[in-house]
Amino acid sequence: MSGFIQQLINGIHVGSIYALIALGYTMVYGIVKLINFAHGDILMMGAYFGLFSITVLHLPFGLAIVVAMAACALVGMLIDVIAYKPLRNAPRISALITALGVSLFLENFFRVIFGAEPKKMPNIPSLEGGFVLGTIKLSYVTVLTVILSIVFMVALQFVVKKTKVGKAMRAVSEDKEAARLMGVNVNKTISITFALGSALGALGGVLYSVAYYQVEPYMGIMPGLKAFVAAVLGGIGIIPGAMLGGFVMGLIESLSKGYISSSWSNAIVFGILILVLLFKPSGILGKNVREKV
Repeated sequence: MSGFIQQLINGIHVGSIYALIALGYTMVYGIVKLINFAHGDILMMGAYFGLFSITVLHLPFGLAIVVAMAACALVGMLIDVIAYKPLRNAPRISALITALGVSLFLENFFRVIFGAEPKKMPNIPSLEGGFVLGTIKLSYVTVLTVILSIVFMVALQFVVKKTKVGKAMRAVSEDKEAARLMGVNVNKTISITFALGSALGALGGVLYSVAYYQVEPYMGIMPGLKAFVAAVLGGIGIIPGAMLGGFVMGLIESLSKGYISSSWSNAIVFGILILVLLFKPSGILGKNVREKV
């Protein structure tokens, strides 16, 4: 029983990181109907910015998180303005190819700057150790990851539902042209959406690198793909769905590694995506919407 509880704890830990990344996917898709496949690389950049802040600038861990989130928010806005804004009225396949191109550019750019050799995230003294209850271990890193994830998810939901910026986001999501006629700055709203999603991705990247210690240019590929599956599973475009999908994906991955096979866990995760697309393409919390052709 204790082994099962430990696997649940591990699943919640990694699931909270997937949920943070999935929020970026779902926010961008909800407004511009674009799958930003470069979003996984925001996680990678967040890890590098966090590493740089700690090892070069010698900032405390909390401030390093803030710097990483702010830097990635700016990068997210630049990606939108430079790569995606010119393609908002283009066919979706063009936007998809551009997203993949941006992803490859970011990975290879950071490889040239920092090298292909993985960097080690230093130990954070305040996060060493944890709670031990019998044979169950709950590290401080896990506790911090889950708490920060939940806090920022709730904060994002508040921003979207209760603030002027959030109302503008929902208006643009419903009808861009009508929102523009009502005085909403559509381009600015979309850029803010990219910034918020990228900041959350950066937070996920720092927490991921602290948990697994390594930082390298391609580290965002697999977590990014799994977070995309989580967003689809929960209902892409729906913020609570991204949260739910992230935690479900983390639990499935952890239990698969613990009770089936670590080599099969990825196949199981992506098999779930196929099943969701076949039987409930709108996701757990999504609703089927008919479109006129």
